[in-house]
Amino acid sequence: MSTPARSGWAVFRNGDFRLFGAARFLTGLAYQMQAVAIGWFVYDLTRSPLALGLVGLAGFLPAMLAALVTGHVADAYDRRVVAALAFAVQAATSFSLLAYAWSGHPAVWPVYALVVLVGTGRAFANPSLQALLPTLVPTPLFGSAIAWNASLWQSSSVMGPALGGLLYALGPGVVFGAAGVSFALAAALTAAIRFRPAPRTERPAVTWATLLAGIRYIRSQPVVLGAISLDLFAVLFGGATALLPIFAAEVLHVGPLGLGALRSMPAAGAVAMAVALAYRPLRRHAGVRMLRAVAVFGLAIIVFGLSTSLPLSMACLFVTGAADMISVYVRQTFVQGETPDAMRGRVSAVNTVFIGASNELGEFESGTVAALVGAVPAVVAGGVATVLVALLWGRLFPALRARDRLLKEG
Repeated sequence: MSTPARSGWAVFRNGDFRLFGAARFLTGLAYQMQAVAIGWFVYDLTRSPLALGLVGLAGFLPAMLAALVTGHVADAYDRRVVAALAFAVQAATSFSLLAYAWSGHPAVWPVYALVVLVGTGRAFANPSLQALLPTLVPTPLFGSAIAWNASLWQSSSVMGPALGGLLYALGPGVVFGAAGVSFALAAALTAAIRFRPAPRTERPAVTWATLLAGIRYIRSQPVVLGAISLDLFAVLFGGATALLPIFAAEVLHVGPLGLGALRSMPAAGAVAMAVALAYRPLRRHAGVRMLRAVAVFGLAIIVFGLSTSLPLSMACLFVTGAADMISVYVRQTFVQGETPDAMRGRVSAVNTVFIGASNELGEFESGTVAALVGAVPAVVAGGVATVLVALLWGRLFPALRARDRLLKEG
């Protein structure tokens, strides 16, 4: 039997996984660089918390409105091609943001329109990528593959905000151009993956029954439903990402470089935890550990909201990333490991909506509440709500709380 460390490194012997991981790293780099630039650009134009929240809403709407279609596409067509085309669309959109930033026009609505296009590309890419990963590695290495995939994504999320903040000093257009190049390279790497799925005897027909199959499957699996909804409400209430420009400018009094550092901290914590999980995958008490991790996430958000010290704020965000990584690791293993391959795209599309609701819609919620009561009260209240969600979900979903192993045996 191989040791956990050998199992962790064995994933990288797979050439397709290396291409997959490189594409994920580049897209994560592009997303994060671009998020810093868009956030600071919009805040420079508007000085409005609500305007920052609307950026999150614009990014989330495509995933929500097109979820049934994107999942069907991921199950009906070559997932490599779908993801590569989606990255190409995002590259073109980033170059359009570059052109607009250099045009000198002060209106903010075109930025929202382009964010919608970025969200549309992401809505098609995510289900295809999530459904593709389990087919690239043997089942015994799946847990390590999940963790390494997350660590690559989060590593780019450490570098992306810092790089975005640094490049923003040269102008927002420079950041958008760098993001466009990253998306284009990711499209090429994804198209180069050699894996070919087994020929399908028939392509799923476009009917309400097939479109809704992912939703019905999740509803029939209380552990999966509990894990997805727990992550949804925890990050929906506890996320503070949209408000980081306000904390950087008005609470901690740091500029774009400080904002980049703050945005990097959750990813740094996630990378550290993901690497640990790649070497030592969770073996027991998966459900309880997920619930505890969400509670820790909420507590760290509360302290962040009350902090006026940059080092303390960065440490709190580091803890949120590490705690959230445990939640992501458990949820993704449930969703990708237990779903039949023929339905993975549709189930992953629903999962993407939940993720988008927790992240992008959470940004809209944060911006709206902050506009009403202020940024600090909004973040602290969100952290308290997250702790309460973790306690409540332990009672509402006893199957999740009682779940021991990550993957069902047999």
